[in-house]
Amino acid sequence: MPANLTPQYYEAEEAFKKAVTVEEKIAALEEMLAVIPKHKGTEKIQADLKKRLSKLRQEGQKKAKTSRADPFSIERQGAGQVALLGFPNSGKSSLVAAMTRAKPKVADYPFTTTVPLAGMMPYQDIFIQLVDTPPVTEEIIPAGLSGVLRNADVLLLLVDAAADDCLEQLLFSLNYLKEKKIVREDTAPGVRGIAPDKMLVLAARADLPQSPDNIQIMKELGPEGIEFFPVSNVTGLGLEDLREKIFQMLGVIRVYTKVPGKEPDLKRPFILKRGSTIFDLAENIHRDLPRLMKNARVWGSARYDGQSVMRDYVIQDRDIVEISQ
Repeated sequence: MPANLTPQYYEAEEAFKKAVTVEEKIAALEEMLAVIPKHKGTEKIQADLKKRLSKLRQEGQKKAKTSRADPFSIERQGAGQVALLGFPNSGKSSLVAAMTRAKPKVADYPFTTTVPLAGMMPYQDIFIQLVDTPPVTEEIIPAGLSGVLRNADVLLLLVDAAADDCLEQLLFSLNYLKEKKIVREDTAPGVRGIAPDKMLVLAARADLPQSPDNIQIMKELGPEGIEFFPVSNVTGLGLEDLREKIFQMLGVIRVYTKVPGKEPDLKRPFILKRGSTIFDLAENIHRDLPRLMKNARVWGSARYDGQSVMRDYVIQDRDIVEISQ
């Protein structure tokens, strides 16, 4: 039976041939698996791709253990990981400094940031991780950058709205994200990438006089459907709203727990995906709890406080849950 491979498959195969890093090769193989037609004629090809992918992942893990720490490998912390992308002096480091407790090096000359730097952004009673990354230009794209962006939960694309080349910054960055399959419409299982609704374009330095006109130019000449979020690290314009926006984009909820007969623990919420159930919470608390729990009560989204609910009950942000064994 003929394979009938698609142009998308051959495009991913070509990306694999051009890949330099292990991360890029893994991403290309994931893409090939995602777009290959699923029928009997491609079963051997699929098996070969899975074998090569498994081998590369093992090599990557082995290399990480035996070599020096990879500066582009950022351990996820907090309620979610948010990566920043932008041109030199677009305001990424200043934004991280303004919204977290991190102390990135901020200067007026380009390429101040040479490796990713993470900081924790407070949002109400939780923390969200922001990752500043080395800048991109049309001539220079740091090796390892695509992996940082692809593995994030949310992506912030910063464009200097006060710069004469703001439109060029926007178009190049969007093309890079599309070409590397970092932002993609189809986020199939096993294929890493950022869904379009998990990316936000920040119009940085929006407080300067030329910025409103430049934002309008980007809206008229840039791709349709892009939402520009004006921010200023100097005046604080948009920063508080940005915290709320990031939390909503993460698609997570905070759930508090209580022991029967005691007050709830409101200091350390469990972070779960939106749409999670009582069963998911129990599993998150302890792997044996779903089997042992006899009853669950909810304060918050239930019809009345302390209502007993089934294990498939969908919990909401800031619910309090009591699980009895």
